[in-house]
Formats: sequence, structure tokens, C-alpha cells
Amino acid sequence: MKSTLKNILKQAANPSRFNVMAGKVTSRLFENNSKAKIQVNLSWIQENLECYETYASKINPAIWLESKAIGTDIAKRAEDVLREIEYDLGGGAIYTFLYFIIRFTQPLNVVETGVAAGFSSYAILAALEKNKKGKLYSSDFPYFRLPNPEKYIGVIVPEDLKKGWSLFIEGDEKNLPKILNKVDSINLFHYDSDKSYTGRKKALAMVSNKLSQAPIILMDDIQDNSHFHDMVKDMNREDWHIFEFKGKYVGMIGKLA
Repeated sequence: MKSTLKNILKQAANPSRFNVMAGKVTSRLFENNSKAKIQVNLSWIQENLECYETYASKINPAIWLESKAIGTDIAKRAEDVLREIEYDLGGGAIYTFLYFIIRFTQPLNVVETGVAAGFSSYAILAALEKNKKGKLYSSDFPYFRLPNPEKYIGVIVPEDLKKGWSLFIEGDEKNLPKILNKVDSINLFHYDSDKSYTGRKKALAMVSNKLSQAPIILMDDIQDNSHFHDMVKDMNREDWHIFEFKGKYVGMIGKLA
């Protein structure tokens, strides 16, 4: 506990990081933007749940088999790397399916928020390398409870994949404008950072003008609040899907086929 507090205070001494830390705490404690209550939202999620493996294998069986093999490699590397780290860096996003989406859609610009250990970053970068085109722009913020937290961001990503990666680590509100200045359009946006309703809403508003004509949007942990539910309802979208991954739920907007 003492070491955790010491690490938090050390990060808070940096004014720019303190502001991000304070914003995260405030949004989680005081927000109340959900139009649907948690149980209503969860019921809606479960009523519309699909199997991402079935969905992907129907679209392109060969690429899905390839994706599963890469997913196994990612899981194995993560196990080996994280075994040597004494801290819990959290689990991975829906990385096998992310690899599949990128291999199938061949995007030029992928933007993700939330890197952590780097499961999703690894999958995206591996798919872009296989495609022989495209670049990944990632937004993250260090785990302020850990000592020297920067060194753990994307720790499982192999060095040889990092050449196509631009990583920003000062939080979405600072990182996303920098990323948006570097891209003409975003083909795939993967949101896995601030899980608050406000955080999701702000990020989507920031990137909306740079989304391509037919973008894919993937949002993790949609069970935490009704943002995804409200978004597809308010926008009258029909091209959305909900998948389960390791007991949590992922929302997708956009058509793969």
C-alpha cells in the first residue's frame, strides 16, 4: 500500500499527469450520463449477443484460421513475458478478432486507445505487417500505481513489429489531437481506455471528423455503462454487433461483409 501511494504521488507531481489522473477519478465517481440503467443495458447486450468466432469464420474461413494461429502466438508470448513481471497489467482485448478485422479490411490507419500490456497492439501490428501496409497510432496513459510505469506499456509487443507504431502516453485528451494531426482518416478505431460514459463520449466526439466513410469502431467493456447502447440508438445505426470475450462485452459498429 505504501509503495502504491508513493508511486501515485510521484506521478501526480507531474502537472500534466495529475490533471489526467484527477479527470479519471472524477468521471468514475460522479458521472451519471447513462440513459439506460446497468441491468437494462446488460439485458440488451445479452439479447443481442453473437459469437465472434462464428461471425468471422463465415466471412472468411481462411483468414479466421490464420487469426486463431496468431492469437495463440500472442497468448503464449504474453504468458512468457508477464510471468516475469510482478504486477498485474490486466488482460487483453479481443485481439484475435482484431487481427481478423485488419487482415480482412486492409486499413491504412488504425487508432486505438488503451494499450496496457499490448495484446491488441500486438495483434494489430502483426496484421498490418502481414498486409504490408498500414500504421497503428496508440493512445495510452501509464499505470500510475506502478513504479516506472512507462516501461510496461506494450511490454509484450515484439521489437520487430514496432516500426509501424506511433505511441503516445499522455492520456486521450492530449494524445488524440496529436494523432488526428497525423492522419487524413481513420479506418478502424478501437476504444479501450477510459471506460466511463464521459470518457467514451469525448473520445468519439474527438475522432468523429476523421473517421473514414465506412469505418469500423470497436469498443470494449460496453457492459460498464450504456454508452454503446445509447450511441447506436441515437444514431439509428443498424450495422452493429455485440460479442463476448472472456466474460466481458465488446461492441462493434461497421460492416465487414
